[in-house]
Amino acid sequence: MRILLFTGKGGVGKSTVAAGTAALSAAAGRRTLVLSTDAAHSLADAFGAPAGSEPTEVSPGLFVQQVDAQLRFEQSWAEIQSYLLRVLDVAGVDPVAAEELAVIPGAEEVLALLELRAQALSDAWDVIVVDCAPTAETLRLLALPEALGWYMERVFPVERKIVRALGPVLSKAAKVPMPEDSVFGALERLHAELDEVHALLTGPDASVRVVLTPESVVLAEARRSYTMLSLFGYRVDGVVVNRIFPEDDADEWRAGWVAAQSAVLEQVDESFAGVPQWRSVYRVAEPVGVDALRDLAADVYGGSDPLAAATSDGPFRVTRTEAGAVVHLALPHVTRDEVGLARHGDELVVSVASYRRLLTLPQGLSRHRIAGARVVGGELQVRFEEGAS
Repeated sequence: MRILLFTGKGGVGKSTVAAGTAALSAAAGRRTLVLSTDAAHSLADAFGAPAGSEPTEVSPGLFVQQVDAQLRFEQSWAEIQSYLLRVLDVAGVDPVAAEELAVIPGAEEVLALLELRAQALSDAWDVIVVDCAPTAETLRLLALPEALGWYMERVFPVERKIVRALGPVLSKAAKVPMPEDSVFGALERLHAELDEVHALLTGPDASVRVVLTPESVVLAEARRSYTMLSLFGYRVDGVVVNRIFPEDDADEWRAGWVAAQSAVLEQVDESFAGVPQWRSVYRVAEPVGVDALRDLAADVYGGSDPLAAATSDGPFRVTRTEAGAVVHLALPHVTRDEVGLARHGDELVVSVASYRRLLTLPQGLSRHRIAGARVVGGELQVRFEEGAS
């Protein structure tokens, strides 16, 4: 099964390109689901058809789904929500306000990931296309599985033991109810399911496509997202440059835009060298409906396979040397000075800007020491040699 995620700065036409790719996939006879994790939920508008919290068929073989956070929260996290409501009740919060507060911040994004997992495991689809939230939200979403994993492995067991041993005492002292074991069980299930999501989305059949328009500010954000997606282990297998002004018969006003976009398009070529690139011209009318979206995607991909999988080994790999090994992590558009590097037990902590990733080292490297690091050709290379770490 093929999984394609589309992301990009808000307003670049991300939902349109995702919907068009899904329509093209279904037209080729593949059972295709296009799933929105964007709170704005533009897919129904793009298809000009109703779409809800369950897959809805909008044309033969093409289904649309927009995740309902509140509904999924009530279905999946009843134990957690019940506990939060009891705490808020003790705190004297109005019941109506408590219902709103009991929806954990970021729950919509988390539940979208869990819905993606459920649909992928259903074996109902040949292709799942994900219309992601704008770039910043997408990066937080895709970083979540590893971040929660760190908490579950280090903090969670300690918290659970303390509550089991001192729950009644703590409850009296704090004057709020302590979480029951069912709440901890729900968190454990969440962790296990998000682990599956991470494995699914970093696997060879999943990849991310970045949608952008030829504008300097948009390109800068696309470059950053390319770096951060690589940092967290996601393959970027293509870039779609949308809304390019055609050069033919341009009046003076459009000629100015053509010149400005041409300069940015040269930078796009440099920024994403080696990454497949597709381009889409500005259309005279907004594409709405399955047929219009399919025609747009056919023009964008120009006869190439829109579902072709990435051929690279992925952003993270390990090569062996006579002295030890080298850990390779793709980090396009960064210099060595922009990368923070630390060793913590069997983990390699890599920081770029405000993002940090904890890479669990292969077992064979846990007793090796870091002998050096460099950034070459958009790749971080950390050299390990035998000896005490």
